[in-house]
Amino acid sequence: MMSAVPSTEAEFAAQAERHRRELHVHCYRMLGSFEEAEDLVQETLLRAWRGRDSLGRPEWFRAWLYKIATNACLDHIKAKGRRLPAFGSFRDLPWLQPYPDRLLAETEAEAQAAPAGEEPDAATIGRETIELTFIAVIQLLPPRQRAVLILRDVLDWPAAEVATLLEIGVAAVNSALQRARATLREHLPPDRREDWTSPEVSATERALVDGFITTHMQGDAEGALALLADDIRVTMPPQPFLYEGLAAIAPLLERAYESGMGEWRLVPVGANRQPAAASYLLAPGATEWVAFKFDVLRVVDGKIAEITTFGPTLFAAFGLPLTMAA
Repeated sequence: MMSAVPSTEAEFAAQAERHRRELHVHCYRMLGSFEEAEDLVQETLLRAWRGRDSLGRPEWFRAWLYKIATNACLDHIKAKGRRLPAFGSFRDLPWLQPYPDRLLAETEAEAQAAPAGEEPDAATIGRETIELTFIAVIQLLPPRQRAVLILRDVLDWPAAEVATLLEIGVAAVNSALQRARATLREHLPPDRREDWTSPEVSATERALVDGFITTHMQGDAEGALALLADDIRVTMPPQPFLYEGLAAIAPLLERAYESGMGEWRLVPVGANRQPAAASYLLAPGATEWVAFKFDVLRVVDGKIAEITTFGPTLFAAFGLPLTMAA
């Protein structure tokens, strides 16, 4: 437990740094963008240092940072004029980015190492509610409703604390939460409307990822198609493309394998507590593999039901090199 309000910039930075990763997850949930969340954490820490005289009591430090981070996100959403009127697929969210599981693991490690009284709540670590579908659906919520839902149902904050943080009444918090829950129940998949937590990747999912990687590296279009559900959906944020069904997917695979693009190397990764693979391309005549894309998979009933493809922007965040020698 802190014994005093940090008085020097070095003391403040050291204290705030202990909360950086959980604040990043919080901002990511609010915004759906990994890179924007990074920027907002930096903005949060800058605002906090400049407004440190408003902290009051040292034991309020973590809640105070959350208040600043939440308000920074609300300001950012307003400035962007970002509103998601409807959600049909991930192509409706061009700003959507994946979140590396390895950084969630770092958050867990930081929690275990934190001094008593300063560790993140267990809910922050154990109930990540960070799957792509959940992140997308909560973007439907008005920003303040989104903040209430995250603070109450994800982080398990009491209504009174949320009311204090957002500077609204407890009745307003409860009303916003009821409306937010109703929206989630309407738009989340039927099997996830009451359970919004993210289970660990199963053995079946790992086997499907292995098959996905093997067939793609071998250029086996028929084998790759056999792993997919009949109603497979593929999107590629920020591109506005949407492919649905095996008939729409087959030409994509054929072009990838037969167009002379080169050879593929895939590496298993975890993103948003979902199975995923990072792809490298070795172009004809090239001397190194180059980062090309991420594929985040959603598995239903033993088949790949959805593939969300992202560009190579976040390879470094996933701990992956941008190039590898051939």
